[in-house]
Amino acid sequence: MKIIEKQINTKDYLTKSNLPDSDYVINPYVGCPHACKYCYASFMKRFTGHSEEWGTFIDIKECDKPISKKRLQGKSVFIASVTDCYNQYEARYCKTQKILEQLINIDCQITISTKSDLILRDIEILKKIPNLKVAFSLNTLNETFRKDMDNASAIANRLYTIKRLHEAGIYTVLFISPIFPYITDWKKIIEETSYIVNEYWFENLNLRGSYKQTILTYIDKYYSNLANEYRKIFLQKDNAYWDNLASSINVYCDELNLKYINYFYHARLVKEKMDNKHDM
Repeated sequence: MKIIEKQINTKDYLTKSNLPDSDYVINPYVGCPHACKYCYASFMKRFTGHSEEWGTFIDIKECDKPISKKRLQGKSVFIASVTDCYNQYEARYCKTQKILEQLINIDCQITISTKSDLILRDIEILKKIPNLKVAFSLNTLNETFRKDMDNASAIANRLYTIKRLHEAGIYTVLFISPIFPYITDWKKIIEETSYIVNEYWFENLNLRGSYKQTILTYIDKYYSNLANEYRKIFLQKDNAYWDNLASSINVYCDELNLKYINYFYHARLVKEKMDNKHDM
């Protein structure tokens, strides 16, 4: 797939966050060549001026303004909320690397979200950041399904990368997201990774916009036995499956004494944060 790339100017890498657990977000790129079929960030396209499909363009942000130590002191920063900061263009432009170098001596909580093994390039920088979490997204151990869903690193590469980071003393999070009903074997993922993961996050599949029909059509074609269940969940808005799954996850993780966060109903959490801001 040909990716359209261009460089754009931005006044500041820091943006106030609407995420439940972050004060600021940093997205060194606009767009993402991973082209995940379920990408919730595809809504960003309407703000970019691009007519191309989400996943087929990448804008590289240029910013001369240094990251403000004063603004971030005691705050939390989430890197890559609507892109992957270690997409393949990072190997050439090094935007994430340069940002991390600025963050080394700032007293703030930093979380990096990625699906890419390119992050290992910066392992020595990461080791210098004291309050750091690296969250790797993974929702399947089936490589065929993974290839159908995204152009990111292979499952084996992701697991190897998490292991390397963990062995280097870096706090690792496995973000089991998005959970596909009856397809994502989250227990198996935990069984395979618990020795290299400090914390688990869980998020359910949310279908909206143009990719809603894309996913439902895919299920019809490749998992036709689940088609009715998916329509029940995503068209009839029956939350019983998610409620039961959330309960199962809580019980399982508590029994194994695993550290975890359940981000089901992410949109609701964002709305609650916005409402709290307005009430202040």
